Amino acid sequence: MSAPRRIHLIRHGETNWNKERRAQGQQESVLTEAGKAQALALPAILSALNIDEIYCSSSVRTRETAAIAFANHGLPIMYCDHLREIHMGPWEGRLYEDLRQDFPEQYDAFWNKPDTFVLKGAETFAQVQQRAMTRLNRILAESQSQNIAIVSHGLLIKTILSSVEQRPLAQVWQPPAMHNCALSTIEIHHDGNQRITLYANQPYPSIA
Repeated sequence: MSAPRRIHLIRHGETNWNKERRAQGQQESVLTEAGKAQALALPAILSALNIDEIYCSSSVRTRETAAIAFANHGLPIMYCDHLREIHMGPWEGRLYEDLRQDFPEQYDAFWNKPDTFVLKGAETFAQVQQRAMTRLNRILAESQSQNIAIVSHGLLIKTILSSVEQRPLAQVWQPPAMHNCALSTIEIHHDGNQRITLYANQPYPSIA
């Protein structure tokens, strides 16, 4: 039996807005020097994965991360708007501490009851998950590659992993935390079974 296909999900490196604790969403931020150093550590990890194909969110921070991580792969990077982070509407660009004070109910929902989060002009967590899974399934249907890398964002990656393990979106923020430049891997077997083998650089148990 041939080996399973693998999806390797990579979060972008630290950005200036991560450092400032500012809501990013789909607005643009750039990698800090620490973020670039995180991305520079990726090639040593990725070299053993035999990546055949690379997809990337069209956001600047993911493009910067992918350019560093795959500088020596010689593969084209395919950018996709559907792999961008949650659209946070009026929150984007604002400090989280200010949002906590100005939107106490929505802020609490975002972090503690994410399945109930509703904000005018923003996506819900369910909408992000649907967008992410639709794009992932399209990639899998159209590609014959064995090892596919996707460079994206913390929440979007967590919604994909939640779907694979059938974890309710109410629990999407539960550990493991999705730190900057974390790598997660999904194995896709020929019988259609999918399981997470690596979650934010941590070996992960099989999901029944």
